Amino acid sequence: MSARRARVRRTAVAAAAVISLTGILAACGTDSLAEQYRAGDNKGYVAGDFRVAEIPVDERGEPVEFEGVTEYGDTVSSADYAGDVLVVNFWYAACGPCRVEAPRLEEAHAAFEGEDVAFLGINTYDQADTAAAFAETYGVTYPSVIAVNDGQVKLAFAAATPVSATPTTLVLDRDGRVASRIVGELPDASVLTTLVDDALAEQS
Repeated sequence: MSARRARVRRTAVAAAAVISLTGILAACGTDSLAEQYRAGDNKGYVAGDFRVAEIPVDERGEPVEFEGVTEYGDTVSSADYAGDVLVVNFWYAACGPCRVEAPRLEEAHAAFEGEDVAFLGINTYDQADTAAAFAETYGVTYPSVIAVNDGQVKLAFAAATPVSATPTTLVLDRDGRVASRIVGELPDASVLTTLVDDALAEQS
């Protein structure tokens, strides 16, 4: 598929996500934490104010090297994603904006199916069964590292970029360096797909 056709496809997917988001959120209407978040109650998460930082290629730090175990018991490491653009989302189950943004992250994930792009969650608080239940409830199909059992995972990312709010989403370039950072709730899948497209277009 050409780059132009791929971008048109992603734009259409993102537009469909915006249109369908109302229905998705309505289906989650009994989610009290998500409702508290929408009402402006910051309980249960560290607030971000939605900021996007893009880092020029010549200003990026060292590659992030990490290893961890997912909610399904699989060991993953930075070496598994070598050569791919990697999207990393920091979250936990009781985080209201994490629940609200989950369908948007999954929409972005689906838009890059078959391309050199991977998604990985970093669950900062929960045990594996809670993270797996969240994934099933919110339709998240990519894995998450359970970081509460291994502080080294969080430290590896914190050494490369500030991760002071939950949720935070990072885009790592093909060399494993932080190329962009979204602090706070992802407002729309198209924001993330644009950042990933930019990283894909770069020469490694």
